[in-house]
Amino acid sequence: MKQLYFFAIFIFITGGKLWSQSISPSYFPKDFDDSYRGLSAIRIMFYNCENLFDTKHDSLKFDQSFTPEGNNHWSKYKYWVKQNHLAQVITAVGGWEPPGLIGLCEVENKHVLINLAYYTALKKYKYGIIHHESPDRRGIDVALLYQRPKFTPLFDTAYSIRFPFDTASRTRDILYVKGIALDQDTLNIFVTHWPSKYGGAFVTIPKRKYVARQIRKYAEAILKKNPKANILIMGDFNDTPLDKSVIEGLKAKSPEHYGKNDLVNLMYPMSNKAFGTHFYAGTTGNEWSVLDQMIVSPSLLDTTSSLFVKGGRAHIFSAGFLLEQNNKGIVVPNRTFHGMKYHGGFSDHLPIYLDLESNQE
Repeated sequence: MKQLYFFAIFIFITGGKLWSQSISPSYFPKDFDDSYRGLSAIRIMFYNCENLFDTKHDSLKFDQSFTPEGNNHWSKYKYWVKQNHLAQVITAVGGWEPPGLIGLCEVENKHVLINLAYYTALKKYKYGIIHHESPDRRGIDVALLYQRPKFTPLFDTAYSIRFPFDTASRTRDILYVKGIALDQDTLNIFVTHWPSKYGGAFVTIPKRKYVARQIRKYAEAILKKNPKANILIMGDFNDTPLDKSVIEGLKAKSPEHYGKNDLVNLMYPMSNKAFGTHFYAGTTGNEWSVLDQMIVSPSLLDTTSSLFVKGGRAHIFSAGFLLEQNNKGIVVPNRTFHGMKYHGGFSDHLPIYLDLESNQE
């Protein structure tokens, strides 16, 4: 009954747009918990925004496509449709209260984050913004939004990536944020967006492996100081939980089969299913894959710890309004663009999330 009430409210604030989608099997995924969490839990989500660019050309970036004169004919109207769509998704993922932490990728700069946090329906939630400009040639970065008192940042930095085997190449920085979650314990967060497969999946493998090893190095340094440290790595890896970059480079294993020195990939159990967070339509076939992932240190699976992942699980938010049927009758993400053709949807990725609970005294 509570979900139906929340559903009605959401339909009202979105102008009934959900009803216009080509499919709407269920507004909420079956495993969705919309409960109010208070200070006993925090919902953490990650979302690839699919090109959240402003409309102005930055002379230091290759962002010309996302200008009114560019190939995508990116206008202020389309920009604000995009911003309000992102706010709708974030609100929906939260349920009765918004997510306390939001990892984002494919955001151009802090300006677009300010617009999202303070000039959409999210403004009443008073999110803080953590962002660093990265050297990515297209100008896309990663970022973190947070809500006090759910999370209190103590330190943040951006770890740059320099490939020793391709010194001319540039990619997104790794965002690292250290803070106190739920007034209970320290949480170490990495937000990442690994190099894409543009130019060929095989030839770009070394780049994703390199980024994986760098994150692993930073995580190991934290765990060396405190073997029970709470670490959360979230992002778009452009690889699946079964790829070597994740298993060998990051040493992120299945929740059922991880060792003492491993990290735990909460998306691993979803790897062999005919669904995921991203859909690829290519010349060799169509397929869903789990590119967006949440990986934790073993301490966050210990229910006796001060902080732990509820149910030991992460989730894909596969709400009906984020999906549609393509011309072949296949269910796919309702995205903003098809190539350079404006489609007006949400993103080419689905959001993922988990709930972190506390053992409050």
